[in-house]
Amino acid sequence: MTVREVLEDLQKERSIAYTTVMTVLDNLHQKGWVRREAEGRAYRYEAVSTRAAYAAALMNDAWSQSDNPAAALVAFFGMMSEEQRRSLTDAVRIVQGPQTQEPTEPSESAEAAEGAEPRQGSPENPASAQDHGGR
Repeated sequence: MTVREVLEDLQKERSIAYTTVMTVLDNLHQKGWVRREAEGRAYRYEAVSTRAAYAAALMNDAWSQSDNPAAALVAFFGMMSEEQRRSLTDAVRIVQGPQTQEPTEPSESAEAAEGAEPRQGSPENPASAQDHGGR
């Protein structure tokens, strides 16, 4: 998106200056969160990572900092709703690949996750995700 397109989208909800949007996008570019390409006299910006990849990187970062990763996972799973636990089960099934056990119908969340690839890296370096599908 161009600065003007982002501005127009944001102005639907609040009043914001063009220069503010331009400054924020430039800062995000300098930090590696967005890439940009010249388009005439303007830049077209694109997110480097998807929200899903960013969330995964945050979870991985938090988990890797734990002195007891198993306990951290148990506590995390305990906070999940039933729907989230089903999504987790579906995700584990996808990552493990075909099993010799009975096949089951994947849920919608599993079908959406099938396109996602496991990512490496931390949220401080979103460029490591190399996912071109985000905005």
